[in-house]
Amino acid sequence: MIFLITNRKLACDKNFYEVIQEAIKAGIYAVILREKNLSYELLLPIAVRIKKIIGNTGVKLIINNNIEVAKAVEADGYHTNFESFINENLPFDGTRGVSVHSLEEAVEVEKHGANYILLGHIFKTDCKKGVPPRGTELIRTIKKHINIPIISLGGIHPSNTHLVMDAGSNGIAVMSSIMKAKDPYSLTCEYILSISKFKH
Repeated sequence: MIFLITNRKLACDKNFYEVIQEAIKAGIYAVILREKNLSYELLLPIAVRIKKIIGNTGVKLIINNNIEVAKAVEADGYHTNFESFINENLPFDGTRGVSVHSLEEAVEVEKHGANYILLGHIFKTDCKKGVPPRGTELIRTIKKHINIPIISLGGIHPSNTHLVMDAGSNGIAVMSSIMKAKDPYSLTCEYILSISKFKH
């Protein structure tokens, strides 16, 4: 499973929607629409357009941190951070995913009904400069204690994907490398090939 996390500010050389379209064509599992600090009014049309691009491909649309938009577009999922998930406990009919950074958080969100966790950051990444990566051992540890899927992110490239999958990850989430790619379709295909031999 590959989740594409959006960031319109990174899609420099290509149209933001074109990158998403290419990744969908290549065969990603889900798009997490994560455009920080956008109001409902600004995020809604973006979500509507991405839903149209997805069409009947079967790719899931997950909205990050804006449950009103998630409900308005009838998104497949809603994603949020640990604190919001535990404290707000907002009702949502679809899939609910949570970003976690420790074993304790992973166990807690599963108890509260999360359907998957986004675990990061695993490797060194420019998105988290100066913050030490958590490494693949954390995946192994969490895998022993929870039953919901672990989606790993942070510094993951086709060349090191096997390390997170081998550690027990059920899939990966990618933002920077695909959003910035000159050829998002080919790069996404490389990612898919790199995880295709792992079945968890």
